[in-house]
Amino acid sequence: MSNHEARRQFLKVGSLAAAGGLLAGAASAQQPMDMKDMPMPMSDEHAGHAGHSDKPQPKVPADSDVKAEMDGFSRFKPSRGNDPDSDYYLGKLMPGFRSAAAGPAPFEAPDLTKLPWKMVRGAKEFHLVPMAVEREFLPGYKMNVYGYNGSMPGPTIEVNQGDRVRIVVTNELPEATTTHWHGFELPVQYDGSETLTQNPIEPGKSFVYEFDVHEEGTFFYHAHVPMQEAFGSVGWFIVHPRKVFDPPVDRDFGLIFQNFFIEPTQTIADSWRMDWNWHTINGRSGPYTTPLVVKHGERVRIRLLDFSPMQHHPIHLHGHTFWVTGHEGARIPKSAWIPRNTELVGIAQASNFEFIANNPGDWMFHCHMVHHMMNHMTRQVGPRIRKGVSVDRYLANYSNRPRVDATRDDPGFDTPGYPQEMKSMNMSDAMMDTIWSRREVQGMRAMWPMSIMGLMTALRVLPEDLYHKVMETDEDIPKGSIFEEIVRRFGDPSTYQSGPKKGMHGMEM
Repeated sequence: MSNHEARRQFLKVGSLAAAGGLLAGAASAQQPMDMKDMPMPMSDEHAGHAGHSDKPQPKVPADSDVKAEMDGFSRFKPSRGNDPDSDYYLGKLMPGFRSAAAGPAPFEAPDLTKLPWKMVRGAKEFHLVPMAVEREFLPGYKMNVYGYNGSMPGPTIEVNQGDRVRIVVTNELPEATTTHWHGFELPVQYDGSETLTQNPIEPGKSFVYEFDVHEEGTFFYHAHVPMQEAFGSVGWFIVHPRKVFDPPVDRDFGLIFQNFFIEPTQTIADSWRMDWNWHTINGRSGPYTTPLVVKHGERVRIRLLDFSPMQHHPIHLHGHTFWVTGHEGARIPKSAWIPRNTELVGIAQASNFEFIANNPGDWMFHCHMVHHMMNHMTRQVGPRIRKGVSVDRYLANYSNRPRVDATRDDPGFDTPGYPQEMKSMNMSDAMMDTIWSRREVQGMRAMWPMSIMGLMTALRVLPEDLYHKVMETDEDIPKGSIFEEIVRRFGDPSTYQSGPKKGMHGMEM
């Protein structure tokens, strides 16, 4: 081995030792690790990127009989497979760890609740309340929109194929409404098309929808009054199949993408506008969107609904290639599945993505329209164009507004198009405390909130032990430590540079 190679080997093993030692030390401080609990080394074929015995090796859980590799595709490292016509190319039909006998994976829509039900006269009875709600798009940025049962989007209705459902809709809006069950083939009187199929539900009144569900798949409900739709009146309606979809997934997530126009001095959405400056996923804007956290090697389904008033969304997932396996109409026959890493989802359309989470790390999942990757995309008016003047000072005295400084002495203005980045909102200590308070973000790089904005969230693929530490314990996890441990195990530590610990305006992140 040459001196250069020896030094590189030393660096790869020794770099990020602080992160690795910190994580290992936290475990040893609680209790000694029994040798039988130590991850067992795998063959190079199944070991992913890890190539050193000091690094825990990914492995199939003891209670699962699935394989780590099938026809050249590995569930533990980025791979393609041996043959594009193979059932396992890009993980197409590779099952998750969860068996079909365990039933459908639980559906999870981050930052949203599920609508409770009770069995009444042979039907699952739900109570749905259209109403004006206040939704906090970002910490401290509370907006007035429309939703259901105190939430925007509304709570998820979740049933099984073959169920009979009864949904009692009680209108608490200041105007009449109806509810449409998008995609369901039901008796026409319950379709929810205002005046075409039913009388509008007046304020304070109720209407009962009751029908049998013969479909299975990804559906949703929404007001059938256009301006109410633009105000946010929508929610998931998920129907699990009698026979679990093959191959079964370990995780089943739902994300609703929406757009609103809200003036800088307002909190009320302008439903007449045809451009949009606030973008939300399940009612929150990045970095307040809650990441999707999965275990290394799991099969994941993400259901994505575009409920924007008039904008499509090219949705891109970093670090993975997914299969488009269904739409709001039905599950797609396997022969018609398409591999993508960017999928165009149109208005009122839902697409299902499935993939094997075989690439550990924190990965962006976002709309690729550039104006949708920002918060509060609006003209630079008001206090933000006044150099060195805070919003608080501006709001405290409307009659004596600070003078606008029109000088452009920064040398960057010599280059056409500068400044490239928009002036950002101040992210106060309180905002950052709220963003960092969630378990799902623990151990991410300190500066991650600076890159997740608007219609953006993150997919976190974590080895089982790190998943346990993040999601199943209350341990204090230093910023960046989980990410750096993943680099230590699966990346190239010798070239990795830790990020700064301070963010905008020098504040601690």
